[in-house]
Amino acid sequence: MGTERSQGHASGRFAALDAAAVNQDGFLHEEHEAGLVTISSPADPEPSLRIEDGAVVELDGRPAADFDVIDEFVARHGIDLAAAAEAMALEPLQIARMMVDINVPREELVRIGRGLTPAALARVVALLRPAEMVLALTKMRARRTPSNQAHVTNRQDDPLLIAADAATAVAFGFRELETTVPVLGDAPCNALAMLIGSQAAAAGALTQCSIEESQELLLGLRGLTTYAETVSLYGTEQVFVDGDDTPFSKAFLASAYASRGLKLRVTSGAGAEVLMGAAEGCSMLYLEARCVKLAWAIGAQGVQNGAIEGINIAGSLPLGMAEAVAENLMVMMCGLESCSGNDTLMSQSDIRRTAHIMPIFLAGSDFLFSGFGSVTAYDNMFGPSNFNGDDLDDYLVLQRDWGVDGGLRTVEEEELIAVRRRAATAVRDVLHHLGLASYDDARIEQVVLAHGSKDVEALDPQIVVDAAAGIVERPVTVVEVVAALAETGHELEAERVMAMVHQRLRGDYLQTAAVLDEEMNVLSARTDPNDYRGPGTGYSLSGRRRAEIDGIRQARTRADLLGEFGRPLDGVAFRELGEAEPSSEPREVAVGVSPTFGAEINWTLSGLSVWEALRQVLAGIEEEECLGRLLKVRHTIDVGMIGLTAARLSGSGIGVGLQAKGTALIHRRDLPPLANLELLSVAPLITAEMYRTVGQNAARHVKGVPLKPLRNPYTEETIGARYHAATVGLVAIERAACLPGAPPVDLEVVR
Repeated sequence: MGTERSQGHASGRFAALDAAAVNQDGFLHEEHEAGLVTISSPADPEPSLRIEDGAVVELDGRPAADFDVIDEFVARHGIDLAAAAEAMALEPLQIARMMVDINVPREELVRIGRGLTPAALARVVALLRPAEMVLALTKMRARRTPSNQAHVTNRQDDPLLIAADAATAVAFGFRELETTVPVLGDAPCNALAMLIGSQAAAAGALTQCSIEESQELLLGLRGLTTYAETVSLYGTEQVFVDGDDTPFSKAFLASAYASRGLKLRVTSGAGAEVLMGAAEGCSMLYLEARCVKLAWAIGAQGVQNGAIEGINIAGSLPLGMAEAVAENLMVMMCGLESCSGNDTLMSQSDIRRTAHIMPIFLAGSDFLFSGFGSVTAYDNMFGPSNFNGDDLDDYLVLQRDWGVDGGLRTVEEEELIAVRRRAATAVRDVLHHLGLASYDDARIEQVVLAHGSKDVEALDPQIVVDAAAGIVERPVTVVEVVAALAETGHELEAERVMAMVHQRLRGDYLQTAAVLDEEMNVLSARTDPNDYRGPGTGYSLSGRRRAEIDGIRQARTRADLLGEFGRPLDGVAFRELGEAEPSSEPREVAVGVSPTFGAEINWTLSGLSVWEALRQVLAGIEEEECLGRLLKVRHTIDVGMIGLTAARLSGSGIGVGLQAKGTALIHRRDLPPLANLELLSVAPLITAEMYRTVGQNAARHVKGVPLKPLRNPYTEETIGARYHAATVGLVAIERAACLPGAPPVDLEVVR
């Protein structure tokens, strides 16, 4: 009965708007003094670079004597001096146009990007409109083949659930998996579970455990993780100081990872400096440009940015989404791997959070999410991602809608249950074999079938704490894990985990933008370079991958529809009699049915059988003391023509048209085909009572008495989206059964 007035609104329209999900988000006006500005601030420096005797003596308007620690590091290591003079001599607009020019190769733009200062880099990408950013991203990403990263965590730090969910993520196609912990001491157990679980569904997925940097490195040195990305960079010196860090310490950490064959990217993104009250009045884009230049300078393989946890700050301001995409583009301009954010729920609005992913989704990225919450949102200990486990079907359909590779694929339920059981059982057996923890078969079954941690009994947290402590104290390395897997009968997982060790020894996946496919091939900027130069070039879906993306589990064939809507009727059949002739009975209402009614199609879209729908129509006619006559119209599938054909044969001149899918109408012999008397067009919502009313009203038209009110039912469901695909299939089945020129026949019910 109307929208409730709220918040003092006299207007129902504004009361309804206030209730919309988007109005649960926060929005701010720009204030550059506080750093609340996305793209350009008056405090951003003018791009400049002066070099003397091979050394940078001025960077973005600041002389060497005034360099802060970020300037110092970028000046020493973050500018390609061989390209700098040429790059800085180009106008920002000229470089921006080169980015969307399909005739300018990516390699040339990377060379130029590495020669730009932070302010110049930010100035260039700020000139691109959103559609131009999509084109630039398509060309500039490092690796040809897109991929995706998942978050795999749970509230209990349950290692069996971690393993099962890791296997689930890999089964869906994720090639990197990131976990973290609500309790720091649980990290070694989580890392071990992720390592094993990730290899249960397919080989080659990379795993990490995001915790405090030194402990994260230790897990990597023991072989329990294969990459890291939560090494944070910041765009102002004060925030580095507050974090007890410098670019020099980050560079040392990057070297430590590389020396042990561990892939490393760094994390940055808009909002961090604002949150710390140390943005120095600069725009988020400029501060992130400093971080990107630092990332290249310290030798990281790539950058996780795109606002990351700061997306809610950037998203509260004008151009916030554009700024997040521009961050990714700056990473690509410097020739680094782009792990493109989308890892934080940035809005309560489904429209807005989907819009946030679309530029990267359409253009492709080295990793489109960093990461996608492959678990249910309440179990994501990073905080809900922009897309979570409950959104997987939406994402798979988006891939199919646009024909783009978002890195994921459909998984059948039986397959998923099997890999979850393999993973959980393997981790249970390893923990028991190593004397770290014991779990029974009942726990395995709970975990295998669970959607999340709420579906399993609460663990005694001490079990995980003790297991993790045991891993540290023994100490347990990947060698012990492989041996335990082999000795407990999990040879396949043992082989795959050992193959990850071999990859670290080879070091091939230390190449920029490296990821392993399921055959353990390294795909990287070197082995799989992005060669997009316009239509017909770059990455395109193979036939196999196209079929994989198109083959969502919800899609049905005509045979599927026949199986669903052609299920046999219980105790009822229809028999065709001779050719139908016009009647002279004045109380007769002819009911015409479509060609497949009661033959190929036995069930309507509403779930009623065709017999029940027809029985109700005939009962309504009888209640009004008229006579029902049943006809099959064979020459057309149009419900209007079916009803008109019935009316022309009816003694009263009134007919009912009834399609097998459930659409119904009342017609009169003297009306044009489209000018029916009453129409129930929304077949999925037609009830038995409505069909009876159709019969009653048809008879009342015969008698010339007032009609019963009849309206199409109302719903807020997306009926078209839900049923049109089935409707098209059913119509195709009807069309195949249609006999052009065939006369209608009388029909009788056999019971």
